[in-house]
Amino acid sequence: MALFDHVLIVVRGGGDLASGAIYRLHRAGFSVIVTELPAPLLVRRAVCYGSAVYDGTVTVEGITARLTPVSEAIDVLRDGLVPVVVDPKAEIVQQVKPNVIVDARMAKNRLDTTIDDAPLVIALGPGYTAGRDCHAIIETNRGHNLGRVIVHGTAEPDTGEPGRVANKTHSRVLRAPADGYVIPHAQIGDEIAAGQLIAQVDGRPVLAQFSGVLRGLIHCTVKVSKGMKIGDLDPRARRENCFTISDKSLAVGGGVLEAVLAAPQLRLYWSSDSEHETSRSL
Repeated sequence: MALFDHVLIVVRGGGDLASGAIYRLHRAGFSVIVTELPAPLLVRRAVCYGSAVYDGTVTVEGITARLTPVSEAIDVLRDGLVPVVVDPKAEIVQQVKPNVIVDARMAKNRLDTTIDDAPLVIALGPGYTAGRDCHAIIETNRGHNLGRVIVHGTAEPDTGEPGRVANKTHSRVLRAPADGYVIPHAQIGDEIAAGQLIAQVDGRPVLAQFSGVLRGLIHCTVKVSKGMKIGDLDPRARRENCFTISDKSLAVGGGVLEAVLAAPQLRLYWSSDSEHETSRSL
């Protein structure tokens, strides 16, 4: 039995940064349920627990998530897995009454999450104001404050600039050249040469601007629009990076874990756990 398994956390979104939080929370012993869209807009699918929507089950760094009907989510938790439910409006919240909600959808603007949705509400990145819309925000912008817990105010604004990787910024982000569906010509983890055809959208090619490895590519069943981010080419060319959670995601996940453990509204649970552990050791 997990140390904190009686503290239930719902994470809205199962994407890249969300998965860093899911991983940290699950490893620390918390029970985590993930809500997702019917067709999640996941790019780094190999390290996203939300990929269970497409594949049924997905294992990322030893933790397995399973696509689950809402009615069976608690049973899947008891099996030691992370249930992923297709529930865009997070209606499961009204059924399971979680102690914590983490809005990890990274919409860059305020959506439908409110500070009254749970005893502790955490949001990732810009769009929310801590103290008004949620109790805490985790900074997601690379730099000195990455992963920092903000309890008053907002995260840094969206810069629109992809993080620099080996001196590559915009060129490492693959974007849809037209509306349509992505037809892949390479798989995540493949070595890619400069100029190579990676995918097509509506008959138009997506070509590599430099050599590297394909770190992410959106699922072929997702309808995309022109200019939308559909893939990620990594110039560092380390294939193993495609299948492990990134440093940024782990930093953000660490911030979420800190916010949960430091929350005064949850301290009753920590004292109960401490007493339980002490009595068990005696």
